[in-house]
Parts: sequence; structure tokens; C-alpha cells
Amino acid sequence: MKNFEFYNPVKVLFGTDQLKKLSANLSPYKRILMLYGGGSIKKNGVYKRVIEELSNFTVFEFSGIEANPRYETAIKAVELIKKENIEFVLAVGGGSVIDAAKFIAAATFYDGEDPWDILAKNKTVKKSLPIGCILTLPATGSEMNMGSVITRNSTNEKLSFLTPFSFPKFSILMPEFAASLPQRQVANGIVDTFVHVIEQYITYPADAPLQDRFAESILKTLIDEGPKVYENPADYNAMANLMWCSTMALNGTISPGVPSDWSVHTIGHELTALYEIDHARTLAIVLPGIWKALRNEKKEKLLQYAARVWNIYGGSDNEKIEKAIQKTVDFFESLGIETQLNKYQLGKESINIIVDRLENRGWKAFGDRQLVTLEIVRKALEYQL
Repeated sequence: MKNFEFYNPVKVLFGTDQLKKLSANLSPYKRILMLYGGGSIKKNGVYKRVIEELSNFTVFEFSGIEANPRYETAIKAVELIKKENIEFVLAVGGGSVIDAAKFIAAATFYDGEDPWDILAKNKTVKKSLPIGCILTLPATGSEMNMGSVITRNSTNEKLSFLTPFSFPKFSILMPEFAASLPQRQVANGIVDTFVHVIEQYITYPADAPLQDRFAESILKTLIDEGPKVYENPADYNAMANLMWCSTMALNGTISPGVPSDWSVHTIGHELTALYEIDHARTLAIVLPGIWKALRNEKKEKLLQYAARVWNIYGGSDNEKIEKAIQKTVDFFESLGIETQLNKYQLGKESINIIVDRLENRGWKAFGDRQLVTLEIVRKALEYQL
């Protein structure tokens, strides 16, 4: 196991009737920016309940955060914060709203020319407004980590940043709020969570059996509970299990002392930025291709995954790996998520564009052990044509 530091200060309030604790957790702040997306929280009653809990605060609202939060939209929120002397940002929604809140909070105090440099040039965040979350859609795990992903329309880029200043002060997780989600969003959340775990698990052995077992338990829970919540998002117990899996997948619990990869996300972000494919669906496209392209380099962990997650024991090593990849593809597709590029009307030209973009940024190799070269990117995507 590698040396590590672990820090996660987020207070989680999980379950029914947790909104009544919102006011106490916002103290001592008075001027609150309530950030949300396209208005679904007004249809499902969440908006009304949150506003009632904020009756003793001065509340400003900013809506219209996109499914892939845009830099251009976020900057408008920054302007509002500065104008109205906002003290706290409350994100109400899914991971996109939370990611936007993190960037907005950091950009408010950025002292350079362009806050985009936080993402594009890895500029250090020195200060940020405090944020809190009310989660209505399980998927990204952003409610309990320090990461954020933002898209910029003008350059068709989707980039991320990490800073301890972005840890939410608190996150209220209420599975009942997700009961009315459409199947597409539920499926995306399941796959997003699944691949978050995979990116920290299918690397190489690091003599960290506890972390491996943590990861495997989340994967197996998703396989068991995912179909239930996909068929019926109002199944409170199944939704609660999915929501907690999503949080645990990316709150740092499974990653201390082990290598991580994130190449699937790196490539997937290009598909989203260029072609507006849902984030989770890009991951479902890229993951099988990466495994096929790196089956020898990731052999030990792929065989462990085959045995422990899918109970695959018979056949040669290569046959077991093939079965594990196919089981994963079948699981994704059972949730209505296609895993081939041609299902999204994309072909070889899109692969050329993605490889060229990565090369132009100087990203010649990434992933664990820098295994994912531009050649591997091309090969992985060609497998998925």
C-alpha cells in the first residue's frame, strides 16, 4: 500500500426529514445564493420545501445550471455574488449543480484575469465561498468531495479541478427527492457511480485488500440494487442504496494508498464536450475499449474483478477477461445505455478529432503508469465503433 493522507470534512445528513436541519447548518450566514438547474425542483416540491426552510435568510436565486455546467453560465452567478455580497452558496440538485457551485465559489475570489485558468492552467485556489448541498440526483459523488468538472462552450472543453476549499460544509442527501427521476437519469447515475469505482480499482495490485473489498462491495451493490431503482425510482430503499453508493464511490474512502486511473473520464469528457453525449454514456463507451486495449497491462486486476464481482472462474485468463468485459457491457445496456460509438452516429472522424485535441494539449500519456498513450486512445475508441 502506498503512503497517503486522507481528509474529508463534509457533514452528511442522510434520509427522510433532514431538511429541517438546513437552517441550523447555515448558521451564521445570512445572505444565501440558492443555485439550481432547469426547474425540476419546482415540479417535485423540493423548491417549496427548501424556500420554507430558508425563511429566516436573505435568499437570492440563480437557476439554469446545465447538465454539463457551463463556464459562461457560472460567471454570471459570480457577478451576482459580488453584486449582492453573497456569503454562502447552496446547491440544490445533482452533481452538475454542485460542480457549478464549487467553481462559482472559487471563481468569486480568483485574482487572475480569467477564472478558467483554475481548470485550464491548474491555478491554485487560495480562497472560496463556503457551499452546502441538497442532493436530488445520485451520480457524481460531488456532494462529498473536493472535485468539480466544468465545460466551456467557446472552446468545447470539459476540464476539472480539485481543491480542499471545495469540500461542502454539509450535504443533505434525501433519497425521496429522487423518486420522480426519469429512467435515463437513474441509469446515468448507476453507470457514473460504477465507473467512478472502476477508475480507482482496475489499475494494478497495491497490496491494499481493504480498499479492494470496499470497491468490490460498491460494485456488487450497484449490480444488485441498480436494476431495482432503474425499474422504480420511487423504491425508497433501492434509491437510498444507490445514493449512498454514489457518495461512497468518490468521497475518498476507496482510494487511499492505491493507484487510480481516470483515463476513461479524460476521454469521455472529450465526447461530451464535442458531441453533447451524456457523461455516463461516454464512460460506458470508453471503458470496454480501454480494457480491451490494455487487457495485458491490467490483467491482474481484471481477473480479480472477473472473479470477485462477476463470479467468473472458468476458462483461460483471456476468456475470463472477455467474459468480465461482456458482463459489464451487458449490465450497462440492460439500463438502456449503448456502448458503441456508432449508436451515437459517430465514426472514425470523431476519433481523429479527439486524438488531435489531446495531442494539442500535450496530453501524450495519462492514466495509471501513464499507460494511455494517444495510440491507446485511438485503439480503445476503434474497438467501440
